[in-house]
Order: sequence, then C-alpha cells, then structure tokens
Amino acid sequence: MRIFSIYVFRQAVGSFLLILASLTGVVWIALALRQFNVVTSQGQDTWMLIKMTSLAVPNLMAIIAPFSFLIAALHTLNRLNTDSELIVISAAGSKVWTVAKPLILLALLVSLFLAFVSHIAQPWSMRLLSDYLVQVRSDLLTQVIQPGRFSSPEPDLMFHIRDRSVDGELLGLVMHDTRDKAQSQSYLAERGTLVKQDGTAYLVMSAGHIIRRSDADGPPQIVAFDKYVVDLDRFEPQNDGSGERKPRERYWSELTQPAPESRLFKSSPGQFRAEIHERLVGPLYPIAFAFLIVAFVGQAKSTRSSRMQTLVVTFLVAAGCRMAGLALNNMVARDASMLIALYGVPIGAIVFSLIMIKRADRQRRASKIPGLITDAISTTANLAVRLVMPRRKVAT
Repeated sequence: MRIFSIYVFRQAVGSFLLILASLTGVVWIALALRQFNVVTSQGQDTWMLIKMTSLAVPNLMAIIAPFSFLIAALHTLNRLNTDSELIVISAAGSKVWTVAKPLILLALLVSLFLAFVSHIAQPWSMRLLSDYLVQVRSDLLTQVIQPGRFSSPEPDLMFHIRDRSVDGELLGLVMHDTRDKAQSQSYLAERGTLVKQDGTAYLVMSAGHIIRRSDADGPPQIVAFDKYVVDLDRFEPQNDGSGERKPRERYWSELTQPAPESRLFKSSPGQFRAEIHERLVGPLYPIAFAFLIVAFVGQAKSTRSSRMQTLVVTFLVAAGCRMAGLALNNMVARDASMLIALYGVPIGAIVFSLIMIKRADRQRRASKIPGLITDAISTTANLAVRLVMPRRKVAT
C-alpha cells in the first residue's frame, strides 16, 4: 500500500505542476495583452512589459494554485478508476484513506506554497511592480511626450509641452483631463518638474492656471497658482494618504502593526483586516479541496458507469466554496462579524467531507455483511459434508 500511495502522489504532483504551469501561462498572456499599451503608447520596451506582467502573477496565485490542485486531483483519481486501479485496491481490502493520504500530503504542500506566496512573494512583487509603475509614469513625461506633439496615454487624458530643457524640466505644459464626465479640468503651467517620493511620482507645476468647467453653458472656473502638485497615480491633487504602501504590498508585521500616523489605516482599517485574514484562510482551501475530492470521487466504481457527473459536481462545489470565500473577504472589509463565515467555508467543507467519507465507509461495511454471512454458511456446510462423508464410507 505504501508503494501505491507513492505512485498516486507522483501522478498527482506531475499533473499539478503541468496544470499550474499552463494556467499561469494563460494568466500571464492575459495580463500581457491588457498591459500592452505600456509598449505601444507609453514608450516602454518589451522587457519592461515582461517584468511588470510577471510581477503581477503572484497576486493571483491564491486562485491559480488551489484550482490547479483541484483539477490535478480529479484527473488523477478519475484515471486510477478508469484503469481499474482503484477497484483492485478496494478489492484487496484497502480503505479510502490509502488514496486520500497522498492527496492530503500534496494539499499540505500547496498550502505551504500559498502561505509563502501571500506572506513573502506577493508583498515583494507588488512593491517592485509599484516601483516600475512609478518609473513608467516618470518616463511618460520625461521621455515619451515629445515637444510640440499631443500625447494621450489613456482615453480622455491629453498632454502637450512646448519644449524640454536640458535638465529635463517641462516648459509650456498643458494637461487636459476629461475622464470625469461631470467636470473637465485643464492645467496650464510655465514649467513642470517631475519629483519621486515614497514610491510615488508627482508633477510639480509652477506659474500656471487651472481651468475647471462643470457646465458646458456656464462660465469656467479659473484658479491661478504659483506652485501646484499633481499625483500621477490619479492625476489629481494629493490630499489623502495615498503614497503609503497598500495592504497587499505590506509584509505581515506591517499589516498587523501599522504606523499610528498611517492615514490609509485610519481611513480604511477594513482593508487591513480583510488582507490579514485572506492570508490566513487562503491556505485552507487546498486542504478542503482534497477532502471534498476524496468524499465525492475517492470511492471505487465500476468502469461501466460514467463518473463525469460526479466530477463536474465536485468541481462546482469546490469552486463555489472558493468564490464564496472571495465574496466573504470583501464583506469582511466592511463588517468584522463576517469573519466567522469566512473561516466557516473551508472548515465546513472539511467537516462535511469527513461526514460523507464516514457514511460511505459504513455503507461499504454494511454491504459486506450479507456476503460474509453467505460465506460463513457455505463454509460450515462444506465442513459438515466433509465430516459426514468419511463416516458413510466406514459404515459401508
């Protein structure tokens, strides 16, 4: 049985790695297509596109890895049953835990991998991605925008400069922002300088005007300024706690012990709470998936009966649990009382699976009782016949 468990573990690991690589590749291609404007309209090279899209993958690994394990485990058990290996092992007297142990071991390894990603790899990659985004925004003004040309890095946003000095200062800057349909804003400045601070790029404009128009028929509002700072993250004045590290960019100690003067924590404590518990509850889902798979698909069945319906139901139940967890995590950001439900989904799935496995084991034992009785009667009858036959021969 130990050899069979090792065999099942090797089959599941191979399928898991293949599916994980495939899903990661698909996600990476989708991210690359979404961020292709980094090359086309923001003047960056292909290497920058590869780095930015690759750094975004760990942020989605909490979804990719559990589903990769789910598909790999379902495929492994279905193939074992199709090849009659589960039937042979069951007929040899082994219990369902013979198949469950290697899958649970793999689930534990996937959970450890998710814990590493959420606590170390994800904050590191998100911080580095944030730095690259600052570099892209900086290059947009310092390199991409050419004097005398109108440049639009995104819809409803336009830049124009008259000239650029030797030290990189922007001269005759015009920025027109109509992304907010309720109000259009135009910035005109004699000079503009790019400043980087705390992972954020700022555009410092000097000697200019802001023209705001909220009514097409009404007069515009004109505000003169000597110096005006614009956050390039949102292209609007910096007046809140942005510039701080977002919850997903923070390590565990920074999440649980934010700085007392943190504006972001004071304004959105629910985001910190949701991120903390998402990192704790995420690794539970591969374990829950393993128990669900064993409960639904771990029993040997005849190859004449189709298992496709059972496979589909198992996948939908597991996927529904994970989607419910994501929805509850968003609710936790608004209401701390939803924490019970957040942890209740994976733990409840494990308990439900154990109940199903125990019930199936009882039914299996009950189904063997008539056979055992029949065998006992047959054995007793054979012994009686053997005892009677020699006596008859002696009597004759």
